[in-house]
Amino acid sequence: MKSEQRYGLWTLAWPIFIELLLQALLGMVDTIMVSRISDDAVAVVGLSGQLFNALTTLFMTIAGGAGILIAQKLGLRRNEDARTIAIMGFTASVAIGLVISVILYTQSGAIAGLLHVEEKMLPLWNVYVSHFGGGMFLLAMIASLNTAIRNTGNTRAPMYVGIGMNMLHIGLNYVFIFGKLGLPEWGLFGVTVSGNVSRLLASLVLFYVFMYAFDRKITWPDLRIFKPKLFREIVNIGWPMGVNMAGWVFSQLAIFAFIALLGTQELAARTYMNTLESFCFMLGASIAMAIQIRVAHLFGAGRVHEAYNGAFRALYIGLALVMANAALLYAVGSSFLRVFTSDPDILEIGRSLLAFNLILQPAKMLNMAMNNSLSAVGDTRFTMIVAIVSMSIVATGGSYWLGVQAGWGLIGIYGCMIADEIVRGTIVLMRWRGRKYLLRKVAERERSTSVAHRQAPSVQ
Repeated sequence: MKSEQRYGLWTLAWPIFIELLLQALLGMVDTIMVSRISDDAVAVVGLSGQLFNALTTLFMTIAGGAGILIAQKLGLRRNEDARTIAIMGFTASVAIGLVISVILYTQSGAIAGLLHVEEKMLPLWNVYVSHFGGGMFLLAMIASLNTAIRNTGNTRAPMYVGIGMNMLHIGLNYVFIFGKLGLPEWGLFGVTVSGNVSRLLASLVLFYVFMYAFDRKITWPDLRIFKPKLFREIVNIGWPMGVNMAGWVFSQLAIFAFIALLGTQELAARTYMNTLESFCFMLGASIAMAIQIRVAHLFGAGRVHEAYNGAFRALYIGLALVMANAALLYAVGSSFLRVFTSDPDILEIGRSLLAFNLILQPAKMLNMAMNNSLSAVGDTRFTMIVAIVSMSIVATGGSYWLGVQAGWGLIGIYGCMIADEIVRGTIVLMRWRGRKYLLRKVAERERSTSVAHRQAPSVQ
């Protein structure tokens, strides 16, 4: 496939959307299965999921920076550099993932104390965090391989692998949770077994695709490659992204801890709402992910005007889609909540949050599209600073003040989450419109090219 076709917005976005859609559908089925164990099990999965997301940012710092550089280098037609960056991104991410796995497997009880997990949930928490979290290195493999493959313009392979992985996970859940095929009923432990088995198989398939993703095949000896100059480029782009991502996830983790202080019903309601909200945003998220890949490639190829305008096109498309989806969820969301639980208090809490989602989703789309566009051209430090300040003060601080101290509960917390997305989205939009960083990077590239031409030896 030609480069222009591989990096078209819809060519990149639709496989990502299909993957996210099926992940959300299968995630909903997964949540339903876990809810058959108990509402406490759902609460454990929801809270530990925030913890896992927080720790994921440690290896996504490397994987994300590598992904942007892969698209940029391919745009510059420096294919060998792109290949080297992909290899280093993979090996560094997996090394970090292994450290995280060891910590989660051995320290689940200590982590529960830090997050104020209720004593009655500790047995379920220890089982889930130690065993499912112990397989985080597999998630590091999948994340780094997915990111590298997608940024070559191939978004279909991760889609197919993701579909297979999630379908296998659901099938194994049915067997292991409920004791089918002669196996004992393992409950929440069965979820951890099915998750790790499906992730292992997915990582093996993705690695095979990764081996053939570049002009020259990647072999096992290549995994020892390390070039300090290119690795510094990865870190320079990646570390602010990692801090940004970590700030968001830790903010969400803190908010989940605040919700846990409100009670198990509020925590379960928020977990159910997370599942429903994902359906609103998945198409917008796929477009935002695609535009990051496309903008990075166009910027690397020197097509700056197309990169600049393409970000706005993606934003407008994404806003229209998420607003339509949020309106649909508002109309039918109450019925879907009954699929997860029959607890009248949880249902009442969930219904009260559906209207807030009409504002939350467009605000998230604005923030993500503009944030990804700035990241694609390397302006990651600005987005990091904006995110840390807003999330610390507006999202986290505001949620504790209004949600816990002022007694507004989930209503106050949702209001602060919306305010945070609007603040960050507006600031990064103004940054992109100003084009200050973008034009500076273009000027730097032109000066670098000019110096290289002057220093090149003349041919006699």
